[in-house]
Amino acid sequence: MRTFLILFMFALSYLNMHSQSTSEENAVKTVIDTFFEGLHKGDSTIVSSTLKSDIKIQTTFTNKEGVKILRDQSRADLLKGIAGKKKEDVYFEKLLSYDIKIDGNLASVWTPYEFYYNERFSHCGANSFQLFNDNGKWKIIFLVDMRKRDSCKVGEVKK
Repeated sequence: MRTFLILFMFALSYLNMHSQSTSEENAVKTVIDTFFEGLHKGDSTIVSSTLKSDIKIQTTFTNKEGVKILRDQSRADLLKGIAGKKKEDVYFEKLLSYDIKIDGNLASVWTPYEFYYNERFSHCGANSFQLFNDNGKWKIIFLVDMRKRDSCKVGEVKK
């Protein structure tokens, strides 16, 4: 009976830890999904709600001459670009997967993607998000995306 009780308590604590982990992963994934909802709609207010005020934003790519480039972007410029989206333009970033890692107040999310502009393939790559749990509310503190046109395995556009 004592062995059963110890195993039962161990199982309960494992299930509790797993459900907390799953809950935090869902909360982090919701922030990323909200970010892309705002991007797709061209709604900078939605995107802004996911970002910490002092976020660091970068983009990397290889130019036509083969030079590897890393560009910084300000939060204000990102939001201005999103707000300036024409209503007739359709942005769709198809996330292919989410790899979420969480340790305490830090979360890391890797999302390979395909980007479509007006339903035509534009480029592919990966996003790397770093999030901070700001007393119960996850916020994006760092975002870097990698863009390329070569070696993309383009699928169907599914919204």
